[in-house]
Amino acid sequence: MRFDSDRTVVPLPDHERLLGGSVADPLWTIRDVSAYLTVPVGTLYQWRHRGEGPPAIRLGRHLRYDPDSVHRWALAQAS
Repeated sequence: MRFDSDRTVVPLPDHERLLGGSVADPLWTIRDVSAYLTVPVGTLYQWRHRGEGPPAIRLGRHLRYDPDSVHRWALAQAS
């Protein structure tokens, strides 16, 4: 929700219309990945620095992870 110039409430576009009819899975934060993999956040930063961890997406100054990519990466590490 946002306010118009005359302070009336204007609803934001809903995600289904923005994404072509379906709501996409939200991206994970580094804390989400840390909890899923049961490793400290610092370890994820080290892995990223070395190019060893799950693939991340940088959005501005924030790292985000696609849950499917994290799952695939974890399975690949197990084999």
